[in-house]
Amino acid sequence: MEKALVIGASGGIGAAIVNELKTRGVAVTSLSRSQDGLDVTSEASIAHHLDALSGPFDLIFVATGALVINGHQPEKSLKSLSVSGLADQYAVNAIGPALILKHSLRLLPRRARSVFAVLSARVGSIGDNGLGGWHSYRAAKAGVNQLIHGGAIELARSHKQAVAVCLHPGTVATDFTAHYPDHDKVTPDQAAQNLLDVIAGLTPAQTGGFYDYAGREIPW
Repeated sequence: MEKALVIGASGGIGAAIVNELKTRGVAVTSLSRSQDGLDVTSEASIAHHLDALSGPFDLIFVATGALVINGHQPEKSLKSLSVSGLADQYAVNAIGPALILKHSLRLLPRRARSVFAVLSARVGSIGDNGLGGWHSYRAAKAGVNQLIHGGAIELARSHKQAVAVCLHPGTVATDFTAHYPDHDKVTPDQAAQNLLDVIAGLTPAQTGGFYDYAGREIPW
């Protein structure tokens, strides 16, 4: 791997991914909302920032995402559902990454291996959901899983060696998880190492998949 693009590079996991890539000798281009004004809820913003880049990139890593948006906390029951909460979650966690893939196609090499990786979450697994709750966040992560899975099928027709996947990083000690102290957490640096090790081992046969930080497949 020689060149990588990290989107969401100012977040806890995104920043750690950037640092780990640089440690591994990879040239990194970074984009984020706080540093560059990239708004993943705006296709115009996504197009503006990605159109300004020159590829190809061996890795495009989408580390954007949010759990609490505009004051909407994860729902403990159906009574807490709201139109705006559902829409905001889907805009940030599903539509945003899908539009990034749409505008990244020209940045991926046609005849060489590449990986387009999106941070998802195990709670987006329908088959693994035995607790309920967190309805809008779960739905948005299930949504991005489907969008990347479908996109991977199309991508494989033009980019034979490309791999597009969703990745679950585990519970990482960032501001994102600060209000959930009961979970076992790993540091962002360890999460970045784990995720990049998984990415390094992916093959085109695994494109469209959903994997955890150890490379284990997660049920849809």
